[in-house]
Amino acid sequence: MPSERVPLAGSLRKLRADSQPIGVPDPNAVTTATVLLRRRTDELPEPGTQTVTREEFAARFGASPDDLPPIEEFAAENDLTVVEIDFARRSVVLAGTLANLSWAFGTELLLFQSTEGPYRGRIGELFLPTQLDGIIVGVFGLDERPQARTHFRTHLQIGPKAAGDTSYTPAAVSKLYGFPTQSTGAGQCVAIIELGGGYRVSDLNTYFKNLGLKTPSVTAVSVDGGLNQPVGDPNSADGEVLLDIEVVGAIAPGAKIAVYFAPNTDQGFLDAITRAVHDTVLKPSVVSISWGGPESSWTAQALSAYDQAFHDATLLGVTICCASGDDGSADGVSDGAAHVDFPSSSPNVLACGGTRLESSKNKITKEVVWNHGAGNGATGGGVSETFAMPSYQASAKPPVSVNPTHFKGRGVPDVSGDADPATGYQITVDGRRAVFGGTSAVAPLWAALIALINAQTGRPAGFLNPKLYAAAGKPGFRDITSGNNGAYTAGTGWDACTGLGSPVGASLLTLLSAKASGGKG
Repeated sequence: MPSERVPLAGSLRKLRADSQPIGVPDPNAVTTATVLLRRRTDELPEPGTQTVTREEFAARFGASPDDLPPIEEFAAENDLTVVEIDFARRSVVLAGTLANLSWAFGTELLLFQSTEGPYRGRIGELFLPTQLDGIIVGVFGLDERPQARTHFRTHLQIGPKAAGDTSYTPAAVSKLYGFPTQSTGAGQCVAIIELGGGYRVSDLNTYFKNLGLKTPSVTAVSVDGGLNQPVGDPNSADGEVLLDIEVVGAIAPGAKIAVYFAPNTDQGFLDAITRAVHDTVLKPSVVSISWGGPESSWTAQALSAYDQAFHDATLLGVTICCASGDDGSADGVSDGAAHVDFPSSSPNVLACGGTRLESSKNKITKEVVWNHGAGNGATGGGVSETFAMPSYQASAKPPVSVNPTHFKGRGVPDVSGDADPATGYQITVDGRRAVFGGTSAVAPLWAALIALINAQTGRPAGFLNPKLYAAAGKPGFRDITSGNNGAYTAGTGWDACTGLGSPVGASLLTLLSAKASGGKG
């Protein structure tokens, strides 16, 4: 590696605890890397204060064309090909052999074996020529370790059936929560991010026919070679895909659904998000994300890049709904510390936690924190160790982290909804009927609610968080005051298990009808 290089800030990759090097990849194999460029300005409006069109965004807040020539020169010097340029997404995609990409970014690529299988990856930092320092703010795609996991759960029956155990259609859940009924979501597009699996149209046709509904318009969008590719196992990512589509389609049957399929890597996930947010053809007004992983599993450059993409969404009037995780306050990490799930810990998204929902005669009789134990999971939630507490949360008074850092971070989640698989959602996947829960169901539940509200108000609700927290204590939420997710306990008002609570749909419609942000998208 030439000496006139500097490390790329935030690019440090550590060895996964479950991984060991097993060899080297073919140096002549060809792949791509997504290079993220700086913004043309650092002076962005605060999230939720301004909305612009997608066309305006590129000119005001995208990458500068002046930064492209040094990237092209860098590519030529390293025998790399520029295959895509998108100034709005601030992305330049470079293609080349692994040998050339490794040399260009000053890293060694290795093959690793993990509990999830083999993958190509790296350890250490990436390096840039000094003339690109500050221009390139992220490089993704060289390391292909699986970056995120699904957040859906199937019910494991252990012992006698508990009182209150049941299952619901998505429409039944929306009715219990009083979702608006004067719109079907027509005119809206809900984007769903998927990092594996797929759906069969025959499953959708069967499912919606059984609900007495027309099959909604569903479009599969390929990102970085990702495909709608069902594997035939309901417990695979197929389950995630069908849960997401069927929850949205059953609650907002008039909305169009765009499913962005991408590889489960930091590159694929980021590119799928930015493609959806900046899509000038399908123009989603809501994005549902049911994949994630502990903050500690991400590089600093990834945490920053995703969060910036979500900031983009706030300026475009696009609401991002993210599942907060299904493994309680530890988020599946066995180091004894509390962890929150990302991307739900980004302050620019609506983080969706989970409850256990019991009902009788179409009315809620009991709703508590989802913490079923015995393999049936618990809602994620807690305090970020990365992102500072946003100003909109100050009035909610989140606690500091229970970890020794006592960091005053962003509290997760913001809102909640039914997630216990023992009170889960009836779906059809891979030709079979199933009941799934998890916070994976809550993200599309809220996405569908927002699509209904957007359709009825005729404008995008956009970044909801400041409005929702300002309305805390007023009609709009069912406060969940009982239960815990491990390190955190529910109580009156906001808490790190279920946030502000589960939705009271009609009240939220009134709130957002009065205060929804404008903009054309």
